[in-house]
Amino acid sequence: MAQSLMMTEQGYQEMKRELDELKTVKRQEISEKIRVARGFGDLSENSEYDEAKNEQALVEARILQLEEQLKNAKIISAENLSSEVVSVGTTVKMLDMEYNEELTYRIVSAVESNSDMNTITDESPVGKALIGHQAGEVVDVTVPSGAVIKFKILEISL
Repeated sequence: MAQSLMMTEQGYQEMKRELDELKTVKRQEISEKIRVARGFGDLSENSEYDEAKNEQALVEARILQLEEQLKNAKIISAENLSSEVVSVGTTVKMLDMEYNEELTYRIVSAVESNSDMNTITDESPVGKALIGHQAGEVVDVTVPSGAVIKFKILEISL
């Protein structure tokens, strides 16, 4: 049985949008690339055709991955979130005690992660360490290098 994936409503909707985009727009674009490349003749030495087929395989793999993730998604509703405890879907304002620097991050599930620098996943060292803690607590985070970083949770918001 597949493991359920905790995610926010926003992350779920973004994933659905990506899936819809891939199934409608991207599939059509690739189909057209393949059709045009076939017109170039001999497929055994047709790099445009090979490239289009490779792109098609990547898109189809991503579609399958998204469908599986969406099927196993457990959406964390805003009503079930609390600003008392750090969890997926909350935003945490914290103080890096070594550098005396305030940082603010939204905690998201690993499947929702992207290059947004204002989010951290629940599976990252910092995310794992923060989950379940309350405002005012000091949390020790052991990073991959083995160093321990101390963060003081200043505020938790939805």
